[in-house]
Amino acid sequence: MSNEPGPRGSLLVVDDEEPQRLMLEKFLTKAGYDVVTAPDGKVALERLGERSFDLLLTDQRMPRLDGLELLEAAQRDHPRLPVVLMTAHGSVSSAVQAMKRGAADYLTKPFERDELLVVVDKALRQSRLEEQVENLQGELKSRYRLGNLVGQSSQMQDVFNLIERVSSTDVSVMISGESGTGKELVARAIHENSPRVNGAFVALNCAAIPETLLESEFFGHERGAFTGATRTHIGRFEQADGGTLFLDEIGAMRFDLQAKLLRAIQEQEVQRLGASQTRKVDVRIVAATSDDLQQAIRSRSFREDLYYRLCVVPIHMPPVRERDDDVPLLVDHFLQRATRKFDRPPVHMAPEVLERLQRFSWPGNVRELENCIERMMVLSTGDRLSLADLPLHMRDGARAGEGSAESFELPVDGVILGDLEARLIQQALSRTRGSLGPAARLLGISYKTLQYRIRKHGLDESPPQIKRADPI
Repeated sequence: MSNEPGPRGSLLVVDDEEPQRLMLEKFLTKAGYDVVTAPDGKVALERLGERSFDLLLTDQRMPRLDGLELLEAAQRDHPRLPVVLMTAHGSVSSAVQAMKRGAADYLTKPFERDELLVVVDKALRQSRLEEQVENLQGELKSRYRLGNLVGQSSQMQDVFNLIERVSSTDVSVMISGESGTGKELVARAIHENSPRVNGAFVALNCAAIPETLLESEFFGHERGAFTGATRTHIGRFEQADGGTLFLDEIGAMRFDLQAKLLRAIQEQEVQRLGASQTRKVDVRIVAATSDDLQQAIRSRSFREDLYYRLCVVPIHMPPVRERDDDVPLLVDHFLQRATRKFDRPPVHMAPEVLERLQRFSWPGNVRELENCIERMMVLSTGDRLSLADLPLHMRDGARAGEGSAESFELPVDGVILGDLEARLIQQALSRTRGSLGPAARLLGISYKTLQYRIRKHGLDESPPQIKRADPI
């Protein structure tokens, strides 16, 4: 497709009736298009040979070379050029035939001017989306990919640059970002591009381990160290010796354990529970959080000295809604992965589906997008994903939360993020009648994470509302 000479694109308009041709030229030029005309199909082919166009708008019935013949010739020599056919009333069968042969759309004469603009704009938009998909298909270039991280936006390029710069060092890294943005993928990319790549990558979600067991998970324990300790357990620090220890949701760690973690990082040694001696470890720490740790420091629930020990280099993972440009690349990445996972032939996506995916706000971020693609692949039967394959809540094209009676509107004087999180949790608990399992699924977080956040915001001070014994 050509670079647009005009503001909205270049059109070749073909009609053997001069008044109609001049009217179309004048109207479309006024609408902002760069318009070239031709009186029949033969001249149109000459025009196509002289320069490139973004769209061909042609009448069906013309001398020398009619619209269908022009369509076939244009598709043969210019396969990516969208063609819109204008047909007389009563020639709908010819229009259907043209669509089967690859026309982008058709107009039945007489048509309204607004209808013409809608059809032309839609055909141009679909053509550009198809070009975008084609360019991205199978071309995840190295500069748009690092490990399993994918992105071409400026935000992701900044993330890639930081990963490449810190990987060769042993400095501690703090990765921040919403749930589902790919924080663990960043940690793995740092490890895989570091001199520690042959060592172990050990991950621990601090919010998923009961508080009473977290110290043992960190440092290990000797047999008989406490009731139920029937065998020696090697902690995550020792497991990661010579490699990288990834501490996810570090903000969920209880305050007294933070001091022990700080000492282990500073001294590079650990002491198993029940042991009398310490053990040296060589571990690189990468931590991650979806919490505002600065706010946690102010509220004295997170140690400031531990924060600065962990956050030598901060890396922020942007949410998907802030990097719409990455959605086509992510979609292509997940389509290829799902094709291998489900052992299916390659599946293509209709341009309007990709457009809908780009418009959605993805509250669950990359994780939600991947799940959506996998769901569409599992439920679809053909080799092309259409709007009908989208989840019901996405088919109207609205962004997540738009038009919902329960969506939030921020007050003029702003709102503290923690307060908003507390309100979301309260809303989820209200909708699930206090049941934690369904509320956790509704919020897209784990059962343990929800328990932690309920305690964090003091929501467990109203126990009659919360059912703790419900299954996940």
